[in-house]
Formats: sequence, structure tokens, C-alpha cells
Amino acid sequence: MQIKTFGVIGAGQMGGGIAQVAAASGLNVIMSDINEECTAKGLGVIEKNLNRSVAKNKLDETEAKEILGRLKTTTDLGDMAVADYVVEAAIEIEDLKFNIFRQLDEACPEHVILGTNTSSIPIGRIAAQTNRPNKVIGMHFMNPVPIMKLVEVIRGLATSQETFDITWELCQKFGKTPAEANDFPGFIANRILLPMINEAIFCLYQNVGKAEDIDTVMKLGMNHPMGPLALADLIGLDTCLAIMETLYDGFKDSKYRPCPLLRKYVEAGWLGRKSGKGFYEY
Repeated sequence: MQIKTFGVIGAGQMGGGIAQVAAASGLNVIMSDINEECTAKGLGVIEKNLNRSVAKNKLDETEAKEILGRLKTTTDLGDMAVADYVVEAAIEIEDLKFNIFRQLDEACPEHVILGTNTSSIPIGRIAAQTNRPNKVIGMHFMNPVPIMKLVEVIRGLATSQETFDITWELCQKFGKTPAEANDFPGFIANRILLPMINEAIFCLYQNVGKAEDIDTVMKLGMNHPMGPLALADLIGLDTCLAIMETLYDGFKDSKYRPCPLLRKYVEAGWLGRKSGKGFYEY
């Protein structure tokens, strides 16, 4: 199966990044979101990223224009009917993702593979919303997508070997390094990462240390490029909370209990970088 047209559901931080790397790999890309304001904002971020690459001599102007020329936007999920492969990158709300997959299953021809960039929701649960569970797979990119090399490829119980192989090759076409994970809540990356972030938040909550000191310990003592609290702000505290709740619900183990301070920040609208305030101010 040859992938020529690639669909992305969501024009935000993750969806826009996925659309950018897909277009840079030579594919025609259709990027969808709920309204034209969202798609225009996503396209603007992509253009800004490309211009930054041109300024750093990582890309020439002609290449940047060609990449943008391969990108189209839409607010109609029905337009995904012409795609060969579609990846959903909506926010981490289970019911929202389920609804998107039901619509995609109806709109797309039966040969089309439906991927999800979910960071924690079981693939089998998403696949069950469709009549093609063998063609549903997890394709979990890291943030920021154009820079980070890893993509977790997650098989659902019914995912076919053909779907897995096509997805693996597509990751490589995008210049990424795929890693295989099986279908458990949080997969590999977030099953390890989010409890660490949650524990850092507990350290702040219990006054073990200030945010800056907690992050300094992890950067200089554990050689992490970012501290866990700064990373939580980058990911989005609402997303961190959603992942911790998925882990806690999936494993019923108290070690995955979300820190009350994390929940309090999310309820206050302090979501990190995207809201201008989280554990730090931006």
C-alpha cells in the first residue's frame, strides 16, 4: 500500500507538528480542526517553524514553500475520504476521540489506516469504535514533533501485521525512530514519565523543594534536559492529569493517583505554557 495523502485530525501543538513532518517527507497533507480559526493558527505555526529553519540554513526558501504547498486545511472530517492514512491528534478526552473515530470510519474507504496519537488511552478501546479494528494503531509522537525523533507504535489486540508494518515504515519516512509498545495504559513513554512528573508535583505540594530546585536537581543530578515541572508545563497540565487518570483507572494502583496540586492547577486554568501560567509563568 502506497501512502500519498496523509490526514491529520487536529491543528494544535501535536497535530500541526505531525502535519509539518508529513509534508516535509513529501506527502500531501490534509489538516483538519473544528473551525477555520484553529486551522489558520496551526498553519501559521508551521510557517513560523519553517521560516525559522530557513533562517538557520537548515532549509532553503524553495523547500519551505514546497512544504507549505503540500498542506491543505479543512473543517470537514468528510474530506479525509481522499486520504490513504489518517492520524487523530485531538486533545486527550476519550469520548471526543471515540466520536472522531466513528466519523472517520464512516467517511474513509475501508482500506484506510486510522492512527491515533493518544498518549495513554488503550488502542483496543478506540479501535472498537470502528468496523476496521485491524486497521487501527497507536502512533504516539513526542513533543515538539519536528524535533523529537521518537514515535511509539502501539498495536491494539486486533491490529494487523500489515497495518503495523506500514506505520513503522511511515515513521521512518518521516525521519523518526519508531519503538514498539503493546497496548497497556500509558504504553511505555508515559507509564514511566508521568508518574515521575506526578512525584515531582507531590514534592512541590509537600514543600520538599521549590519548583526551580526540583527541576535543577533533575537536570543537573539526573542529566535530564528539562526538569519535570517545566516539562509538565510544556506538555500541558490538563494532558498530564488526563494521562494520570487513565493510568489510575487502568491499573487501580495508588501509585498512579494524581497529585491534588495538579488537579487544583488544572481546575484554576493554570495549564502551563499554553495558558501562560503553570508551575512557571510564561
